[in-house]
Amino acid sequence: MHEQQSPSGDLYFKRIPIVPRSIKGPFRRFKSLLLWLSFAVYFLLPWLPWARPDAPSQAVMFDIPGRRYLIFNLVVYPQDIFWLSMLLFIAAVFLFFVTALFGRAFCGYFCFQTLWTDAFILLEKLFQGERPARLRLLREPWSKREKLLKVGGTRLAWGLLSFWTALTFVLYFGYAPDLLVAIFTGQAAAAAYIATLALSISTYAAAGLLREHVCTFICPYGRFQSAMYEPETLTVHYDKKRGEGEAGRTLARAGLRDRGERQALGHGDCVDCGLCVQVCPVGIDIRNGLQYTCISCGLCVDACNSIMDKMGYPRGLVRYDSETNLSKPRPGPVRPHWKSLKVLGYGVSLILMCAYLAYDIGHRKSFEHSTQQIRQPLFVTLSDGSIRNRYQIRLTNLSGGEEVYSIRARGLPAGALDLGNFQQVHIRNGKSVIIQASVQLDPMRAAGLHEFEFLISNRKGETVIDPVRFFTSK
Repeated sequence: MHEQQSPSGDLYFKRIPIVPRSIKGPFRRFKSLLLWLSFAVYFLLPWLPWARPDAPSQAVMFDIPGRRYLIFNLVVYPQDIFWLSMLLFIAAVFLFFVTALFGRAFCGYFCFQTLWTDAFILLEKLFQGERPARLRLLREPWSKREKLLKVGGTRLAWGLLSFWTALTFVLYFGYAPDLLVAIFTGQAAAAAYIATLALSISTYAAAGLLREHVCTFICPYGRFQSAMYEPETLTVHYDKKRGEGEAGRTLARAGLRDRGERQALGHGDCVDCGLCVQVCPVGIDIRNGLQYTCISCGLCVDACNSIMDKMGYPRGLVRYDSETNLSKPRPGPVRPHWKSLKVLGYGVSLILMCAYLAYDIGHRKSFEHSTQQIRQPLFVTLSDGSIRNRYQIRLTNLSGGEEVYSIRARGLPAGALDLGNFQQVHIRNGKSVIIQASVQLDPMRAAGLHEFEFLISNRKGETVIDPVRFFTSK
């Protein structure tokens, strides 16, 4: 029921539904730990309180109307797009770094598709039983009451989890308690209902219906990751020399149970139980060699090791290993091969980019400023012969609360700077204000002045200096 390749090797053919068997082992425990940890973070984070002076008390919230993103104590504004660019670049390089070392480890353990598919399979097992029971239900007609109840209950549970997933995503875009009430009372914005419906359908389709099709045909990473493999990359492999022997693999029947007896007859350690195929979530046979559909989840390693333990054979017939090590007459211990120019380059790039991003976030000013001269006209000559230049000062408050700013000039005589009514500027958090300033000098002083400075200060004592030019007719 698991084989994914057609007898003729055609890429497109009618596919048989995959019904994976449950297995116990360290890789399965690690996957389950990541599943529950990821779900806990995703579903509980919108409800985590976090005190803020001028925003809802929510730890993570994407305030689209306010054009800001609240992430614990960090407030991110649209002008911080550089941080997002750096974060995406870091994520991409980290993905390449992990792939060069451990193959498609991200796909097998951390990918959203893998996590939600695992959760859907758990619900399927809860309602329909273990693999033999699910296969039996698959063959039965829909007229059977048992199939209607069990499969119907499974689909209902999938739908509820999909809806909960979509609803939680929407709750990140507002104050979760109020937004939840608004959604169920029909008072939320239309975008909230559209997003919930679209994400519910897509989650149900991806994790409940498409499953391995997403990894095989839709996800681009499964295609281009093979170009990043090296012969030293650790990924799931079947030790063909040990498993096949000279006479090939065979069942552990009478006279072929003891390892010594099998070796004497030329048979390998693989007893052809098929358990590695039954537990595979993408339905491949790892004994056919490395395949692009393999997501390196390690479940076949757990399955094979459990059989080796029962037979009294050494573990590791299926294991994480590299092609280089497997090709040796006597394979050595399994170790990540990090001493290569590619891996070291990825690692150094990661360290430098993370350090720079952390430095940039930690040293962000509490306000942004820019001063531009109004150039139409560049200067004005008044009736008394004095020269006037005009400037536009833009201030953006990033302090996390309301702030007061003062503007003064250095290098000008007293009374030359005119700020109108903006001697002190009150700006709410995340908002911007534009101040019009003018400088007027008599002809003698104007002729001797070419540059001066605007000094902008806040109540915390932070001061920035913007040098500007003063233009005359000469």
